[in-house]
Amino acid sequence: MEKKSISPMRAGFSSKETSRMERLMGNSNPELRLPGSTECLRLTDPAKSTPFSIGQRIGSLKCGMPRGRVSKSEGSVGKALLRIASSYKVAGYPTRLNNIPHSKEIRQYFYDDVLQSTRKAVEEKRTRLKVEINIPELNPEMDVYRIGTLMELVRTLALSFADDGKRVKVCVQGSMGEGALAGMPLQLAGSRRILEFMDWGEYGAKDTFIRIGSIGSKDVDEQDDIFILVAPQNAVGNCIIEDLQAMTDAAGQRPVILINPRLKDLPGSSGIMQAMGRDKRLEYASSFEDCYFFRLLYYAGTQYPIVGAMRMSYTQEYELYKRVDESFGKEKYVTIASFPVKPTLDEVNDAFEGKSRSKEKKASGLWAFLTEIMST
Repeated sequence: MEKKSISPMRAGFSSKETSRMERLMGNSNPELRLPGSTECLRLTDPAKSTPFSIGQRIGSLKCGMPRGRVSKSEGSVGKALLRIASSYKVAGYPTRLNNIPHSKEIRQYFYDDVLQSTRKAVEEKRTRLKVEINIPELNPEMDVYRIGTLMELVRTLALSFADDGKRVKVCVQGSMGEGALAGMPLQLAGSRRILEFMDWGEYGAKDTFIRIGSIGSKDVDEQDDIFILVAPQNAVGNCIIEDLQAMTDAAGQRPVILINPRLKDLPGSSGIMQAMGRDKRLEYASSFEDCYFFRLLYYAGTQYPIVGAMRMSYTQEYELYKRVDESFGKEKYVTIASFPVKPTLDEVNDAFEGKSRSKEKKASGLWAFLTEIMST
């Protein structure tokens, strides 16, 4: 029988990992195969959604190994490959998302997930896009919020588009207000400086294909191809909508991507963001379409334990997941519903309670999730 194999590069391994495995195998053939086995080690790209159990895969690999005594060299190679398989992030969703800090693998999973969805939307000529991702390290309402995770996500997007030869403008809103009232949201404090001093790769992408700017029409240049706006948000007494709208008008048909925007009205005593003009502000905020959405769900008023999650990737439906505890301290996410548009709070409650969508909905549900799940 002809042996099937797979290249480590196609399996998602980096060039460094590939070279390590080649040295481990003792030859120049970069194929992953256990000694004596006719089945290759199939690893799945994290973006694809055909999950399988690592335990099942390891079991199938063991079945393919010859019975009897295994040489020391063969055993060491087999253990090394199984160790690589167990450390590689296979298809499916990360678990233990309340473990802080997140592992590099979990962060990279979400970076890649956001990137693939956003690129797909840009390739289909969508110009007003929004990314909302609400894992603990990206939730500013939690004390474990990590601005470095947000910056790494932005860098992943910017470098990917720059690799295609596009000129990317990464924008952070500046100080808002005047005089003693000048300031900026705490979530963005120091973010401009972090972006300026980040590692943008070895090929001089920064200041050539990637430039840092502010939110507003003055920072829209003719040579810019894509604009990535880092967490634009209103503050009490200061509204970002006007600057944001001026920028999108100047950008025209060029893509503008908002990362974790917070565009809800925050009325202040000075009369800013009151009832007057609210409908127009909300209409403008809703003009940005979700190209990626991921939010963890909790009981009302709590941030632990995680009850479930909601995810949407571009061209796919909003999928609702319930977290299920398993034996030995493990957990998994089970799909319980999907929606063509972002579900309402009542629809989320009904799905978790197992109610049919055709039944009459109540104003409040047993689960009563945080109402900001459905907020803009």
